[in-house]
Amino acid sequence: METKQTDRTTFTAAAAAKAKLAARQDDPVACLRAPGVGSTIQRLRKKEAIFYQAMPADCVFYLLQGRVKLTVISSEGKQATIALMRAGDFLGEECIAGNHLRTSTAIAISECTVLRTGRRAMIDVLRRDQAFFKSFLSFMVSRNVRMQETLMDRLFHTGEKRLARILLLLADFDSAGQSEIIIPKVSQEALAEIVGTTRSRVSIFMNSFRKEGFIDYDADYSGDLLIRCSLMQVLSRS
Repeated sequence: METKQTDRTTFTAAAAAKAKLAARQDDPVACLRAPGVGSTIQRLRKKEAIFYQAMPADCVFYLLQGRVKLTVISSEGKQATIALMRAGDFLGEECIAGNHLRTSTAIAISECTVLRTGRRAMIDVLRRDQAFFKSFLSFMVSRNVRMQETLMDRLFHTGEKRLARILLLLADFDSAGQSEIIIPKVSQEALAEIVGTTRSRVSIFMNSFRKEGFIDYDADYSGDLLIRCSLMQVLSRS
């Protein structure tokens, strides 16, 4: 009888652990949604700011849906886009390291949904949830790699290749596993700023990609943008 009870307890514990793992995979920030953490959902329109450079840094954001660009402004007033963020990314995590002011500006380039978690609550969750800590650390490493790739793009690659890479990042083929993906329209002005070139050059590259069948969009560029994985061929051009 005791053996059956032990087996039943072990089975129940294993089932609970499996259910918890499944829940985490479906919602990697489930721990931030738990009662008592105090996280809130915020929805933003296109071109709306999540936060501005130099404003108080008192919370962390998790991007549930949409695309966001991170920009910085120098003391001389020059602006540069330093990163393109997508669903599954954290924003404003510098406050965890003790920064009291934002080091960049986060602007939605499409309609976005974010999960806002206060700094103190975020630190508490990181301390007590080892699995979430590892997930957050993995994000930080991946983001660092992506920012290095962006820097290398700026230094060594042509504007055409930089634009192709940005479009592929927006499509996020790595996680979707599809041959073509439709994304909300991103203005050519915004793409030019992200790529680090002029709008006229972006227009030339976009028309070229379209003629080659790598992307597709309405003649007046008013609708969604279709991106095909064949656009990766541009990255291997000499």
